[in-house]
Amino acid sequence: MGRVSEVAIWGKKKHTETEPETRKKRKNIGPIRKLWQKFRAIDWKNPVNRWKLLFVSLVGCIVVFGGGYGVLQMTNSPTFCASCHEMQPEYSSYTASAHNQISCVQCHIKPGAVNMITHKMKSLKELYYHATGVPEQIVQTEEEAVSNENCLQCHSKNRLVTASGDLKVNHKGHIEEGVPCITCHAGVVHAKMATRGINTEEVRGKWTAENAEKLMEEKYLRPNMGTCIDCHDQVNNGVKPWLDPAYSVPPNPEEVEKTLEENKEEPTGKATTVSTEPAATETEKTDAETAAVHDQKTQEIILQAIGKQQKDVKLSMACETCHKKIEVPKSHKVEGWNGNHGTTAINKLDQCMDCHQDSKWSRAIPKEDIISLLKMKETPNYEPNLTVVKEQTRINKYCSACHTDRPAGHGNSDQWLTAHASKAKTADQKEECFVCHDNEKPAEGTTTPKAPTDVYCQYCHRTGFKDDAKN
Repeated sequence: MGRVSEVAIWGKKKHTETEPETRKKRKNIGPIRKLWQKFRAIDWKNPVNRWKLLFVSLVGCIVVFGGGYGVLQMTNSPTFCASCHEMQPEYSSYTASAHNQISCVQCHIKPGAVNMITHKMKSLKELYYHATGVPEQIVQTEEEAVSNENCLQCHSKNRLVTASGDLKVNHKGHIEEGVPCITCHAGVVHAKMATRGINTEEVRGKWTAENAEKLMEEKYLRPNMGTCIDCHDQVNNGVKPWLDPAYSVPPNPEEVEKTLEENKEEPTGKATTVSTEPAATETEKTDAETAAVHDQKTQEIILQAIGKQQKDVKLSMACETCHKKIEVPKSHKVEGWNGNHGTTAINKLDQCMDCHQDSKWSRAIPKEDIISLLKMKETPNYEPNLTVVKEQTRINKYCSACHTDRPAGHGNSDQWLTAHASKAKTADQKEECFVCHDNEKPAEGTTTPKAPTDVYCQYCHRTGFKDDAKN
């Protein structure tokens, strides 16, 4: 029997213990329950106690919410992203881009507190990957793709002309149709590094501030004309490709590899020996057919762009439809230009290639080698070279779109065959012929680019040619 006094910050309250067993039980009570009992025992009628509770609650809120806000601000900063080595390419390209004055989360998290907290919870998996095994390549997924909401925080959808003043693009019409901004502007910050394959594990250390400036090529920062052409062409065929989120984001290499593994046939268990040659031949045939279809499609689009192939379309494919400053040069509109531009092509091929190059007409971006990119030197000044022109004529889809057709100057076959000798007397004249024709039939497996025509000189001149001096 005895009296025990408990002292608390809330004041004194006397308890009389009448049984030793009771005191023993109180010693076995957990700390949380003890706190709860003390809380219940507070005299809330006392205004001092109520003010103390308010003060403690205020301090607690400041600690909890202030600390939480501090953590959010820290994780929202670009330097926090850069603290993980696997993000070095993304951070380096970000600092070298025109968006380096805004934080990463302004693009990668939708506006709103709920979206912010949700994203932070989902991002815990990134910490897991960092600790257990960094992915071979960082690729933005369909779920995490930059939304139009993010872009419209800074940019107006009412823009009709690009900043350069050249392109006429109805941004509002595209957005209201549901086209994601990143369908065209995927490379504005990170220069499409994932699609180019230059942010993989083995080359992350190459992404220094100096190298980032070299790797941030203008053609990858700006919208790719091939994307516009591909999308418009699909719309003309009744398809809206942007409805598939995968159309706007680069493929995840891990998912692609997983899909390939799943599509592999299971082994049958039978020990049979089958030659692989027929299968290889079939594969080569399929690749050749695919390439032929691609070439034909590219040439059809090019002919539409230069106005040589008219058809009823929803979206015009002609250059003037979108371009204000870039138009067909006046020299190209001179009568007979189609058949007389060879000399210009030889002397100014580098200028011709500013517009007439396949890469501008294709949406697909080839994989690149970052080491080779960094070692590349400045392109030397072009010097007139007929051999180079001939090669471009044969491999460039823009050139071959027209060079595969019989020139108007060749006339009817029976007349041209007996009258073309005077057009091929000198070596220079013959060189012009050899742009499209070969002297002899190319051997199988040759690396020489295929000629636009199968007609070659020795098909008729089987005994060869007379010496120019004897003509």
